[in-house]
Amino acid sequence: MHLCPNGHEEIKDVEVRALDTIFTLHADHEQNASTTVVRGVASTGAHPYVAISSGISALWGRAHGGANESVIAQLEYIGSVDNVEAFIERAKDPDDDFRLMGFGHRVYKNFDPRAKILKGLQDELREELNLDTELMAIARKIEEIALSDDYFVSRNLYPNIDFYTGIILTALQIPKSMFTPIFVIGRTVGWITQWIEFKKDKSSKIARPRQLYLGD
Repeated sequence: MHLCPNGHEEIKDVEVRALDTIFTLHADHEQNASTTVVRGVASTGAHPYVAISSGISALWGRAHGGANESVIAQLEYIGSVDNVEAFIERAKDPDDDFRLMGFGHRVYKNFDPRAKILKGLQDELREELNLDTELMAIARKIEEIALSDDYFVSRNLYPNIDFYTGIILTALQIPKSMFTPIFVIGRTVGWITQWIEFKKDKSSKIARPRQLYLGD
C-alpha cells in the first residue's frame, strides 16, 4: 500500500500492528447480518465464492460494515472542532434526525471491548506518527463529550469499533472507498469457518425462517 516510484516508504511497527489488529478484531462476530446471509446461502449448497460475495453485499450497508466509512464522512461534514458542540446538541434533540455515527451497539450495552483495544492503538498512532489532523481533533472532542455527557452515558451510547476503525484507517492513509474491503479481508476468515461448519453438519437443512402472517 505504500509503494512509491523511488522505493518503499518506511512503515512503522505501530502501523503494521494497527492493520493486523483491525483484521483480527473483525474476523468473526457472532450471528451478525452478513454472517447470517453467508450461512443462508451456504444452506442452499451454493459454492463458497457465492456465499462470500453475498456476505460482502450484506456487509456494505452503512448500518453494518459501511459504518466506519460513515463515521469519517460525518467527521468531515462537521468540519471543525468549533462545530462539535452544536452537532452534539442536534444529536440530543429528539426532533432532529441527526445521529452520531459510531456510537452504541446492538450487542454491547457497555463499552465495546474491541473499541477499547483500538482506542489504545489510535492514541499510539497519533503519538508515533505525529498526527494532529483536524479530523482526529474533531473525533477526540466528540469522544470526550460523549463519555462524560449523561445523555450518552445513560443510554449506553459509547464509541464503538466503527468509530475508531475509521480514524485508524484514515491515519494509515487508506481511502474511505477501501474501508469495507479491509473489513471483508478480516471477516472472510469467519465467513469461511461458518461455511465449513455448516457443510460438516450433516443434519443441516436449507435455511427457512418461520413467518407469522398478520395481514388481511
